[in-house]
Amino acid sequence: MRFRHRAAAGFATLLLPLAGLVGLASPAQAATSATASYTKTQDWGSGFEGKWTVKNTGTTTLSSWTVEWDFPSGTSVTSAWDADVTSSGTHWTAKNKSWNGTLAPGASVSFGFNGTGSGSPANCKLSGGSCDGGTTEPGDSAPSAPGTPTASDITDTSVKLSWSAATDDKGVKNYDVLRDGTKVATVTTTSYTDTGLTKGTDYSYSVQARDTADQTGPVSGARAVRTTGGTTEPPKGDKVKLGYFTEWGVYGRNYHVKNLVTSGSASKITHINYAFGNVKNGQCTVDDTYAAYDKAYTADQSVSGTADTWDQPLRGNFNQLRQLKAKYPHIKVLYSFGGWTYSGGFGQAAQNAAAFAKSCKAVVEDPRWADVFDGIDIDWEYPNACGLSCDTSGPAAFKNLMSALRTEFGPDYLVTAAITADGSSGGKIDAADYGGAAQYLDWYNVMTYDYFGAFDKDGPTAPHSPLTSYPGIPQAGFNSADAIAKLKAKGVPSAKLLLGIGFYGRGWTGVTQSAPGGSATGAAPGTYEAGIEDYKVLKNSCPVTGTVAGTAYAHCGSNWWSYDTPSTINGKMTWAKNQGLGGAFFWEFSGDTGNGELVTAIDNGLR
Repeated sequence: MRFRHRAAAGFATLLLPLAGLVGLASPAQAATSATASYTKTQDWGSGFEGKWTVKNTGTTTLSSWTVEWDFPSGTSVTSAWDADVTSSGTHWTAKNKSWNGTLAPGASVSFGFNGTGSGSPANCKLSGGSCDGGTTEPGDSAPSAPGTPTASDITDTSVKLSWSAATDDKGVKNYDVLRDGTKVATVTTTSYTDTGLTKGTDYSYSVQARDTADQTGPVSGARAVRTTGGTTEPPKGDKVKLGYFTEWGVYGRNYHVKNLVTSGSASKITHINYAFGNVKNGQCTVDDTYAAYDKAYTADQSVSGTADTWDQPLRGNFNQLRQLKAKYPHIKVLYSFGGWTYSGGFGQAAQNAAAFAKSCKAVVEDPRWADVFDGIDIDWEYPNACGLSCDTSGPAAFKNLMSALRTEFGPDYLVTAAITADGSSGGKIDAADYGGAAQYLDWYNVMTYDYFGAFDKDGPTAPHSPLTSYPGIPQAGFNSADAIAKLKAKGVPSAKLLLGIGFYGRGWTGVTQSAPGGSATGAAPGTYEAGIEDYKVLKNSCPVTGTVAGTAYAHCGSNWWSYDTPSTINGKMTWAKNQGLGGAFFWEFSGDTGNGELVTAIDNGLR
């Protein structure tokens, strides 16, 4: 994807590199004005997530708080949020941030951390005193997880939920009912009827118990529920329909995960590639942490319709994608690394492919968002060839990297790659072993666009995404059909090839000739970058005047653009099906109209 640009983020979640968390509720020692209670909220074998909750049980406002505890040797905190956590040997100290130290009577605040080891916290102290949970005896444990809810009496707008009771050493007081991760009710019984729902909509329900000291236990398993009625059925057929969602689109483009819902696109796709993670020092890393997992969404911006809170462990795009998957369980999300801007890091990654793969899995499986991602996509532009920079890793590097990723991620994750569509003799497809690497991948996203554009400022004008060759094409092999044929000849199965569609056009200015092949003086003006414009703009500002090689072009004034339309996409999808391809993908969602014209064309064309 040659034209990706970055937007700078102004903020980042404060995550402190430390060591990790563990155990069940801490011992409680008597205190008269405040309590501190501990819960292990997640445990994934190699580590865990824990949460401390400080509550003001007195009658005067607290201006600050400090929680201290001991971990046994081998148990430690690795990262923390909403508190400053330090250690001295096995003794750990957490102090409030500047913005969450003040607690009114009856108020509470929580902070969390990730950890390693298997020990439990002991010897808790709160602001120098004991941490008793309000009882007269020490050792008040948090409640257990309730049973996974069952669903019955499902209608267009309601569902009845029931679950088995949690247990607690001092007694369970009530249960919080969570819909798509957000609390919608607190009840004292083990059943609840949720009303006011939307027909034909997917929801996810879980339950959390609270004891008499207001300690919350682990969240139960989730129960997926789809209300009756409605028309948001998953896409028909077995073809992949994948779109790229750009991390930086939440800034200038003002495009958010919720737009996939309001446009109707979410019900017509099967997969999303989240773009892009970076590749630094031979490792995968999150790029813009603020957009990814810290940006707060208001209720009207959120997929779930519930506003983010300052103290929730996960916000940003990742939390919105989590809510989207709860609403549309058929959607799979892959974390895409690289792209035009960040492909320079792959050369170093290929020198130790196993270490690179391990780092990628650690990012994808980070416990804060492990449920969001179903796989990984590698967008290396280009192995053993030139993109923004030139790579000299050799023809085997790409295959070796893909092999290491499959070994690390195993058979249950999707592993895919976006690759060149240069079908010319001796071109980029010939530079790497795409045929040999295919055995490790679920599919290739073949980038059958950006063949021609105003990076050749004088022209000749040519469609940037031709399906086939045509008389006068400026470069032989620069078309979808030749690229797909070459990949098949190298042994890549048809079903592992997805046809690429650009939701944008490329254009020149200074053009007098309407038909392709005219001369130009430079790049046509674009909203974000000269020579590039979204389909949603071009369909009105420069309507189509002709077609060539299965795609469209437009000549308006002195500007000449090429772009795909619902009609040309339908033709391309017919071609893809006739070729036995696995489906199609597109770059990227925000270029489409507000009602998802192009996504609809892909969905209809692949049925």
